[in-house]
Amino acid sequence: MVSRTTSPSMSISPRKLRTDLYSYTYQEDSNMPLVISVLASLIERSMARNERIARNSKWALLSKESITRVFDGLEAPDMTIESFLERIFRYTRAGPSVYVVAYVYIDRLCQNHPGFRISPCNVHRLLITTIMVASKYVEDMNYRNSYFARVGGLTTKELNKLELDLLFLMGFKLHVNVSVFEGYCCHLEREVSIGGGYQIEKTLRCAEEIKLRQCGVDERYDSVARIGL
Repeated sequence: MVSRTTSPSMSISPRKLRTDLYSYTYQEDSNMPLVISVLASLIERSMARNERIARNSKWALLSKESITRVFDGLEAPDMTIESFLERIFRYTRAGPSVYVVAYVYIDRLCQNHPGFRISPCNVHRLLITTIMVASKYVEDMNYRNSYFARVGGLTTKELNKLELDLLFLMGFKLHVNVSVFEGYCCHLEREVSIGGGYQIEKTLRCAEEIKLRQCGVDERYDSVARIGL
């Protein structure tokens, strides 16, 4: 695990986070969504907890089940979680709600398969896969899998397989309603903040309203892409 030198409470102010909530845009000069720092901190803490459990229990034996090792890489990438999330945002411009939904998917995966633990060897592949799937669910226009694969340092074939594995592991339960989404936002806020006051960008409601207005339009996730590769 890579330790963070600055605590979230020092690097994120409630006022700045609230301002980001209401002023976030998709323009090229947009600031990095603050939910990225929050999510990175939470996942790093989860990994540290998993490492302690692995040292003091029989979890290492349980984790050898093949179904819980589909995201394992040969070695841990030399990149912090926050840097990796920032890279994904920089090249995909996935909106803040995508990262919250990706966290919902990760939590569902862990609940469905208690033997699965986030570790340095699987966290990057897990994140690029869940973010890609969440982007397809939340946003109306998406990059192709081949582009996400390049951003995540994988081949298209690898990412295609990981996407399929994730869908089966989750039982294809991708729907996240507004109340569930807001509940996970509150959970992220509680985990990171000290004294409360943080708010994470909540734009899923807008995304769902757009989808409702487009009920009569054919789905185009596979045919429309922002970039051709």
